[in-house]
Amino acid sequence: MNTSMIRLILGHVIRLEGFFLLLPCVIALIYKEDQLSTYLIIAGVCLIIGSLLSHKKAKDNVFYLKEGCIATVLSWMVLSFFGALPFMMTGEIPSFTDAIFETVSGFTTTGASILTDVEALCHTSLFWRSFTHWIGGMGVLVFLLAVVPMSGASHFNLMRAESPGPSVGKLVPKLRYTARILYIIYFALTIAELVALLIAKMPWFDALCISIGTAGTGGFGILNSSVGGYSTTVQWIVTIFMILFGINFNAYYLILFGEAKKAFQIEEVRAFLLIVLAAIIFITNDIRGLYDTLFEALTDASFQVASLISSTGFATTDFDMWPGFSKTILVLLMFIGACAGSTGGGIKVSRFVIVGKAIKKELHSYIHPRSVKQITMDEKEVDPSVIRSVNTYMITFFTIFVLSILIIALEEKDLVTNFTSVIATMNNIGPGLSMVGPTQNFAHFTDLSKWVFIFNMLAGRLELFPMLIMFHPAIWHELIVKGVRKKRILKNKL
Repeated sequence: MNTSMIRLILGHVIRLEGFFLLLPCVIALIYKEDQLSTYLIIAGVCLIIGSLLSHKKAKDNVFYLKEGCIATVLSWMVLSFFGALPFMMTGEIPSFTDAIFETVSGFTTTGASILTDVEALCHTSLFWRSFTHWIGGMGVLVFLLAVVPMSGASHFNLMRAESPGPSVGKLVPKLRYTARILYIIYFALTIAELVALLIAKMPWFDALCISIGTAGTGGFGILNSSVGGYSTTVQWIVTIFMILFGINFNAYYLILFGEAKKAFQIEEVRAFLLIVLAAIIFITNDIRGLYDTLFEALTDASFQVASLISSTGFATTDFDMWPGFSKTILVLLMFIGACAGSTGGGIKVSRFVIVGKAIKKELHSYIHPRSVKQITMDEKEVDPSVIRSVNTYMITFFTIFVLSILIIALEEKDLVTNFTSVIATMNNIGPGLSMVGPTQNFAHFTDLSKWVFIFNMLAGRLELFPMLIMFHPAIWHELIVKGVRKKRILKNKL
């Protein structure tokens, strides 16, 4: 195992977080807040530790998928640890478990919170809390791909371990350029939303936090009312951008290079937009009697649909009070999630498209036993390994889902709370129903349940298997054996 390369990547990640922590310092200077010194100290510590770890170059730049998974999981763990320190040191979230929960929720773009009064946080911490969404949305390791020298295979293994979706593809021949293009699109869409919100006369700080929260499809609001306290114009702008960030970024690449027609021919994109449209129509019709006008019902229905299917988690109303039919649709949207290759969470639309086609193929084989029919997507044959990975993912997902519910159920809360709290964390949604609804939070859970949620959030963001591989005995055996061998070599030299 190439531990030196893992160490190098961790060093780059910690140092990068140090630079990121300087941005809240700017906010502290603007608002003249005392938290400036805390953020500066932690930024300095990250820069020093990161520089020490990354100073010595790796002997071998090549590593394989297992190293990619380990490097990815460890990177997200150290990101969350150092990212939680400001909340603890400022005393705004004194509990270690709660601070880790809030930070993991931020980086994984979940948006679930243990805070009962968000507005009690200083501007500096509010910005850092929202900025964790932007960092985690596209993935910090995807950013590193553009700057860290590795072989092409190593680039691919690192991107495969972090990127959402059943398969990872290249926009251009070199993955380093793919990473750069993804971040250019990501940054451009973020700026576009920020400008739109400013034009809609939203306060600049609110616009900044909401924009970076939407971009990462995270959902941390800076008001206790989330986005419900803003104008209808603002709500529609956020709705549109939540949908845009839930679309496969390959579509934007095609549009960028003048192939808009091909972008809208992507099956996953068409399926995603069709699901969004159908859900809005059904829910608007179901809740129409609760509102004075059709437009008000349409506005709230569109916002909540966009928020939950994209896994953003913002809210404009307490949808827990909606009729059962509407709440059922919202729960189904939580499972489906956004497109692969987007910043959204969930199981992903592409997986459901592939499963649907596999079911259709199986039914066809019952009727025509001798026929040979291949599953295709976007006029390309789907590799059997992708179909197998989708099936394995589904089985693994629901196995973890059931086990998590059983552990959470030890608290004797109601079934809806248990069920939707696990959905909300595994699919990086944020709010659920009942005791974890849009007007509630996760503060009432025990530390055991919170650590289950922390695992679920990380596992959901990293597509399950990178997290699970950390528990494989072979990995620990290899690390221990290699460590023992190194000690023996050093002892013999001495």
